[in-house]
Amino acid sequence: MPIDAVAEPAPLQSLDLPQPYLLFLGDVQHPAFAKTAFGLRDWAPERCIGEYALPGATVGLGLTQMDPGQAHAAGARALVIGVANVGGVIPAHWMPALLDALSNGLDLIGGMHTRLSEVAPLREHAQRHGRRLIDVREPPADLPTGSGRKRSGKRLLTVGTDCALGKKYTALSLARAMRALGIDATFRASGQTGLLIAGRGIPMDAVIADFASGAAELLSPDAHAGHWDVIEGQGSLSHPAYAGVSLALLHGSQPDAIVVCHEPGRTELLGYPGYALPSIEETIDLNLRLGRRTNPAIRCAGVSLNTSQLDPTQAQALLDSESARLGLPVADPIRGGASLQALVRACLNDPG
Repeated sequence: MPIDAVAEPAPLQSLDLPQPYLLFLGDVQHPAFAKTAFGLRDWAPERCIGEYALPGATVGLGLTQMDPGQAHAAGARALVIGVANVGGVIPAHWMPALLDALSNGLDLIGGMHTRLSEVAPLREHAQRHGRRLIDVREPPADLPTGSGRKRSGKRLLTVGTDCALGKKYTALSLARAMRALGIDATFRASGQTGLLIAGRGIPMDAVIADFASGAAELLSPDAHAGHWDVIEGQGSLSHPAYAGVSLALLHGSQPDAIVVCHEPGRTELLGYPGYALPSIEETIDLNLRLGRRTNPAIRCAGVSLNTSQLDPTQAQALLDSESARLGLPVADPIRGGASLQALVRACLNDPG
């Protein structure tokens, strides 16, 4: 039976989130660990009213600095924990700030592995002040195991040489660029920041391992032949801690195309000193070899480089040289331009 519209499976129901947000940065000292806050600032700026950091923080968003009382007076309705630290924990020294937010009329939204609702002082304080604790890193119930069944429609998965180097931004940018060309494309969120931006998705790293590939299958359901699901990747197949979720997402997504994301200049895995970053070529080869298990026709469409540390001239020179070296389109999706258009055409398998 022909599919006339893109299916939305039951687990992808929209999140009910109070807005606008005050973005909480804790005492973060590396921008990569504030990726949730940066993602919301860059992709949902209309929902962000200000930022709130603790003493010792060295990362800022460029938004108005406010405490919870000031933010509530300015119209904020929730404080979002904008930090994605190793292990997804809520440190004890954050508690006074989080309790203060509840006291000042803000709900709390978290995407940590530690659930807000599991922290007794937060739960008791929220009840006392009539506030909500909203955990978005909550997978749907009754997930199936992976089936390996081929689904209709087209799929693109962003993969990486490491964590926190642009897989989400690349997927969002490619989906937007495809829609600008008149292609029916949907961004599929697989992490807490993507869920907060898109309002729906499945937090893959919170799914029980046996059901992770099944969750990835639900994330991108059957669709009509011309539709593209652009799926946010997670982790890296070469990561000593997070390779499992990367593999489950690769097998369950059954991507027709992958785009490899990389940050030039990064030599070790973020937060894992002593673990060398794999090369782009190694990452392409590993993803294609493992991806063929569920889609023998998988291909690498190109490479996405995070050139935010370079000036425009240096960035373009690097994009051009890497494209020539690899024989693939190479772009920085945030910079856009002709390089991005070439990458989009390669994703669509359109020679232009």
